[in-house]
Amino acid sequence: MKKDMINPDYIFESSWEVCNKVGGIYTVLSTRANTLQSEMKDHIIFIGPDVWRDNKCPYFVEDKALFADWVKVAKAEKLNIRVGRWDVPGSPIAVLVDFLPYFEKKNDIYGWLWENYQVDSLHAYGDYDEASMFSYAAGLVVESYYNFYLSVDDNVVYHANEWMTGLGALYINNRLPQIATIFTTHATSIGRSIAGNMKPLYDYLFAYNGDQMAMELNMQSKHSIEKQTALHVDCFTTVSEITAKECVELLDKPVDCVLPNGFEDGFVPGSAAAFTRKRKLARKKLLQVANALLGETLDDDTLIVSTSGRYEFRNKGVDVYIESMNRLLRDKDLKKKVLAFIEVPGWVGEPRQDLKERLESGKTFDTPLEVPQVTHWLHEMSHDNVLGMMKYYDMHNRKDEMVKVIFLPCYLDGKDGILNMTYYDIVLGNDLCIYPSYYEPWGYTPLEAIAFNVPCITTDLAGFGQWVNSEVGRYGEITDGVKVIHRTDYNYSEVADVIKDTVAQYSAYTKKQIEECRKKAGQLAKKALWNEFIKYYHEAYDIALRKANERKQQLKLK
Repeated sequence: MKKDMINPDYIFESSWEVCNKVGGIYTVLSTRANTLQSEMKDHIIFIGPDVWRDNKCPYFVEDKALFADWVKVAKAEKLNIRVGRWDVPGSPIAVLVDFLPYFEKKNDIYGWLWENYQVDSLHAYGDYDEASMFSYAAGLVVESYYNFYLSVDDNVVYHANEWMTGLGALYINNRLPQIATIFTTHATSIGRSIAGNMKPLYDYLFAYNGDQMAMELNMQSKHSIEKQTALHVDCFTTVSEITAKECVELLDKPVDCVLPNGFEDGFVPGSAAAFTRKRKLARKKLLQVANALLGETLDDDTLIVSTSGRYEFRNKGVDVYIESMNRLLRDKDLKKKVLAFIEVPGWVGEPRQDLKERLESGKTFDTPLEVPQVTHWLHEMSHDNVLGMMKYYDMHNRKDEMVKVIFLPCYLDGKDGILNMTYYDIVLGNDLCIYPSYYEPWGYTPLEAIAFNVPCITTDLAGFGQWVNSEVGRYGEITDGVKVIHRTDYNYSEVADVIKDTVAQYSAYTKKQIEECRKKAGQLAKKALWNEFIKYYHEAYDIALRKANERKQQLKLK
């Protein structure tokens, strides 16, 4: 840390995913919390939505003694809050706020937002209202806490994540100018929408007008709050250089700094013996499930590969993954049988009873089950993209085929009814992980894979892929632990071929070559720990606090 940097005395950080596991932002905040808590010692306070209300939140431990005096005052101010600790490493303080009471004054809040910041909430639908009311409530929480405990002499930062927390950041910008504000967009709402609507994003990025595209894609309100928050906060940030380009073109605002996503490796087994045991267990389970489903006897020499993440068929590259496995079926250079999993939560119905019965019997079978491509029944299976593409390519996991593709369409939370193991307990059983993303501001899944010494394949349209290239000084190869493929709007077919060729190449590697790839993957992961990346956050705090301190001086002069 530079000596002349201004450091915060208090940080308030809000997100829809505080104590609320939805996606990658939960991972960003919950793993970074440990590093900040060790630095700030209970002066970092996370604010999340109380979506649980009367039910117990599995990620939150309430502590009624914490800030008891303030909580009484907050309740008198009609703030319905619960104070406690986020149940993650570091156990930072968390405040969960009930945002439902603010719906009745929603129109007044949106009116204030338009008058002060020209945010267009007229076209709101879906989750916009819910997120905005939470964001407003989070702003009230900070205002109440600040007025009770803090003063103008304290260096205070409010850090808002994603468009969902923009309203609160603008509220604080307006009502408490002595607080420094930071806004991080983890993916621009309009960029994700352009990509998700099958439009070419990258070649035309310079030509897109964000406001115009928001109208075309019915995204006006989300885009409006995101853009105005970016323009008005003290420090606007994003998670990678690739998303920074989006911000300039689509939000008309360059970022003040890039905050790459680090992680804590506490989920990785500490000892070599524990790691080997867990890896064997994961492989055994994956092979058991596959053999029961397929009526096969695939052994431990099988090359196990997977892709995972949110069900964004094109954005996450699930389509190109299936394409590459289909081409691998006919590849003469493939030296091993390949078992390829797609671990993406779909509209899951129930675990297959016929598969459960086979697994519980402990027997081996020589005939496949009906639909041997899926472990759980889905709602509206005929409309599912994964199964539809496999059917189109006539991929039916036949006996004589070297490549078998299996869709695991559920959250791997340890209670899915078939695998009954968590994602972290399963991922280390892979030989390769493949994430050929088209739209991926950062990319936690490949980072988590290499933390388990599993080499992976990704693209340079993922922030993580670009980071790997910058670390190795060229395009990453599988021998570096991560193969980074150049991906554009139009080279889908080439990407599929490179994945196919890389898997075939890896299948011919000696034990020594494989060990070297695995070692390199693990070494690369160590360079992305939070203790390496937290310095970028201190830069952001410094930028924001300098601007806030200038305002404080002006307030004093008045």
